[in-house]
Amino acid sequence: MAWVPKQSVRFYRMLVHSGLLLRWIFRMRVMVSGESHLPSAHAGTGVSRTPVPGEGAVFAITHFGYLDFAFAELVLWKHTRAQLKFLITKAAASHWFAGPAISACGHVIVDRSAGAAAYEGALEKLRAGEYIAILPEAGVSRSFTVRELKTGAVRLAAEADVPLIPVSVWGAHRLMTRGHGFSLRRAWRAPIRVHISEPIRHTQDADIALETEQLRAELQDGIDRGIADFPLVPPPGAWWQPAHLGGGALTEAERAAADARDAAAGRYRRG
Repeated sequence: MAWVPKQSVRFYRMLVHSGLLLRWIFRMRVMVSGESHLPSAHAGTGVSRTPVPGEGAVFAITHFGYLDFAFAELVLWKHTRAQLKFLITKAAASHWFAGPAISACGHVIVDRSAGAAAYEGALEKLRAGEYIAILPEAGVSRSFTVRELKTGAVRLAAEADVPLIPVSVWGAHRLMTRGHGFSLRRAWRAPIRVHISEPIRHTQDADIALETEQLRAELQDGIDRGIADFPLVPPPGAWWQPAHLGGGALTEAERAAADARDAAAGRYRRG
């Protein structure tokens, strides 16, 4: 059982600055578009954003690799000095090393046997003006295309009456993803492309299924933009490039079959 410390803004800030330091050490190039779609900027103030009731938002982030979330958070922090509160599985929160850090950051713990509690916890934070981040694909996409999404992000944003902001991250999967561990060589001067799409607003009679498909389309559009102006030209069959573009990633059919096999064998993991 992991130690459960109190939530600490100072600790969260330390983690963010550690990430910024690593980005500087490896000279990573983070290229961002769509920043005008982010909430009001606080950059340069040096002061963390204070949540304001009624000004929360849900950030839906693509999930091609294990570090996509980190680059999305670094971009948001630089722009707004805001903390993202992620939905984290109970298994991860119980880890002896990661668990205390997750608790100190104030993330929302998801117990799959009692998911309603996590949903209500996230809803409470949104109504208090916090920013909730969700990886709606619910697992790493090994085809490096946006797969079918779970509806949780849309339902949360609609019920809390806050905007849903799609964030597409391309290139971070080259650093570390399923089947490919972290590589110092790939990390050195690695380009990372982040696109923030226009927020999706909701109506009282929102069609959850329709808005979830809209979210998927917006996320894929952001990925397409990232691929189009990515500064690295992939060699033929590059493992990190989608199959339909000549890469060596799984096709959509292969990815779906592999996910089904993993689920049947009990090996399927959330990213």
